[in-house]
Amino acid sequence: MKEVWDERYSQKEFAYGIEPNNFLKEEVSKINVGKILFPAEGEGRNAVFAAKLGWEVSAFDISDEGRKKALKLGEMNNVSFDYQVGELQSLEFKNAQFDVIALIYAHFPATIKSSIHTELDKYLKSGGLIIFEAFSKKHLEYVTSNPKIGGPKDINMLFSIEEIKADFGNYEILVLEEKEIELSEGLYHNGKGSVIRFIGKKK
Repeated sequence: MKEVWDERYSQKEFAYGIEPNNFLKEEVSKINVGKILFPAEGEGRNAVFAAKLGWEVSAFDISDEGRKKALKLGEMNNVSFDYQVGELQSLEFKNAQFDVIALIYAHFPATIKSSIHTELDKYLKSGGLIIFEAFSKKHLEYVTSNPKIGGPKDINMLFSIEEIKADFGNYEILVLEEKEIELSEGLYHNGKGSVIRFIGKKK
């Protein structure tokens, strides 16, 4: 997977654009600034947005090319943030380090996606928030008719409401819905798709 993402992010264009995800933008703007983590952050559009609002931002991804683009985007916007490259278990985040963890299209391999969520939970403070948007299992219908919408073609990498409830069982559910939305994010997220949106508060 690293090679796939390095190739995608090595292109001149930003694969998913330079503007933040709409759901993230809307929700983060409502919250008092603090420390936020962006897993699978790619080229940094969401991290840069949060940093411009005054958040102390950390991010990680498996792609070196993604990190290069993210730091470049940060320089263009006169912000800086911590961006690490590697698998989550190899990184040195601290327990209860973050006020918010933002999972925006963080589609991990099916065999590890739930364990990643469990691992991330350790790094979130009690009372902290998960902000989550990713493609739902129903999304396969959309990508079949419109490949430009993007997203995994393996249904096991996609999400259901039941999976989110199971993975984040120790959270107060503030928002949890499956929704059809229109995406216009760079080269690879364009058109109608089906997503799961979740905001949870850690108990």
